[in-house]
Amino acid sequence: MMRSHYCGQVTEKLENKNVTISGWVHRRRDHGGVIFIDLRDKEGLVQVVVNPDNAEKFAKAEKVRSEFVLTVQGTVLGRTAETINPKMNTGKIEIVADNIEILSTSAPIPFQLDDKTISEEVRLTYRFLDLRREEMQQVLRTRYQITRTMRRFLDDKGFMDIETPILTKSTPEGARDYLVPSRTHQNKFFALPQSPQLFKQLLMMSGFDRYYQITRCFRDEDLRADRQPEFTQLDIETSFMGEEEVMQIMEELVKTIFSEVGSINFEYDFPRITYADSIRDYGIDRPDLRIDMKLVDVADLLQDIDFKVFAGPAKDPQGRVAALRVPEGGKMTRKEIDDYTNFVSIYGAKGLAYIKVNKLADGLAGLQSPIVKFFPEQALEVMARVGAEDGDLVFFGADKAKIVNEALGALRCKIGEDLAMLEKDWAPVWVVDFPMFELDEQTARLAAIHHPFTQPKATTEEILNHKAPEQMLSKAYDLVINGLEVGGGSVRIHDTDMQAAVLKLLGISDKEANDKFGFLLNALKYGCPPHAGMAFGLDRLVMIIANRDSIRDVIAFPKTQSAACMLTEAPGLVDNEQLSELDLRFRKPIKE
Repeated sequence: MMRSHYCGQVTEKLENKNVTISGWVHRRRDHGGVIFIDLRDKEGLVQVVVNPDNAEKFAKAEKVRSEFVLTVQGTVLGRTAETINPKMNTGKIEIVADNIEILSTSAPIPFQLDDKTISEEVRLTYRFLDLRREEMQQVLRTRYQITRTMRRFLDDKGFMDIETPILTKSTPEGARDYLVPSRTHQNKFFALPQSPQLFKQLLMMSGFDRYYQITRCFRDEDLRADRQPEFTQLDIETSFMGEEEVMQIMEELVKTIFSEVGSINFEYDFPRITYADSIRDYGIDRPDLRIDMKLVDVADLLQDIDFKVFAGPAKDPQGRVAALRVPEGGKMTRKEIDDYTNFVSIYGAKGLAYIKVNKLADGLAGLQSPIVKFFPEQALEVMARVGAEDGDLVFFGADKAKIVNEALGALRCKIGEDLAMLEKDWAPVWVVDFPMFELDEQTARLAAIHHPFTQPKATTEEILNHKAPEQMLSKAYDLVINGLEVGGGSVRIHDTDMQAAVLKLLGISDKEANDKFGFLLNALKYGCPPHAGMAFGLDRLVMIIANRDSIRDVIAFPKTQSAACMLTEAPGLVDNEQLSELDLRFRKPIKE
């Protein structure tokens, strides 16, 4: 027998009992005639004592090194009062070894598991070692607990877990598809799904009523800390439910997950904010409401000034001039302001104007800034509008609205974190009333903000005759927690005429529509129920609850920001024989 108990389960309740444990050597200490071994498994550590009473047993213990795999059989004894380790669950006992078996040896490991300074490159290269660390074990346990809670909740609500294809047809969903060449159908390709969107709609048309799936999705897009080329989402679809009903049950799901996994209880209904208000007040559609700062429009006050940096965008229908008041921000040094100026340049901002509020009672003399001289009559009006107080600092953004929103929206979050302005631990919020369309600046064509199967807040006739379709709203909703979008969904189009009207507005011809998703359009003709759904990013949800900064920390075997696997060295080359079977060849020969 290799195990009667897990290491972390051997407590004082087993005192004087004989046990068998197995695991990895966390550390070994030789105290001059007595060897101590901390043995580790998924449940924790326990101390093993090896006395020199048996030469063969002691000789084995002398050979043991870190990360050797052992089976130890011995007796559980209580520690003396002065040797109790309160930091360990097993700290009141130790196991006196009667027998030791070395199951596997280990080469010297490239880093110590308790080293907090390991680079991510090393961690990902030796991920199998990195995952042995207690913090990583705990993260993946949290992930499992979340998925277990999801399944139990949805099963109890009458949802059915149904799988959908991984090899499917390439359809437009906003990002590049990963393509898979077909050997049996030459010159044709499968695509890996960006989501199961079309299949879950087909399941509603098939009468399954309530569907869910914890599924892998794939997007060939540029990465950042909270993105991966392959990721996991909880996918949900329901028939005969509107947006209010879906949001209600999804909010209940999220509250259950936070309560059962994170011991975090939300005793209130999640607030709601419209997309338009979110952009106006926070610059982004995923606001972090833990930070009590808002963007304030001041363009109307600055249209007629001689300072073109402000007056130009203020007069431009596509421009925006906004102010961001930072309470007590007057303490910032010039270097800190310069650093924030460099930060907003990432988002296309050409600069970052500011005014320090020294003493409002002194009028203009109480304002410190190189720009006040350009609009002395309006400066105090601006301060009044933003609610400035002595000791504050007010930043300004003036440019195209998109640039101002992104720059000041990101600046607001960065300052909030830098100055410890987070007023609470958790701030969930529903963002609703998204625009149905947006104008693609490069092609001058409309594009669907969510996807072309989202239902607009309009009739079919209104869709066809709308003079400003980019102002049309949709029945879409996102759930945001602490500035991160954790889930999003919408009511889907279930009427063939409405679907045709939306595709026409998007400039998608009948032929193009039929080529890309004709199977869905055909199914719409045969009795389609009203349906709606939502999808949660599982990785982001785990990242938030586990308090990690990157989703790479909550995925067992993640990719880097360049979409590479350090462990397996994927992507890699394939030999010419494999390419030949697929009738593929490179334009230039591969250098071996």
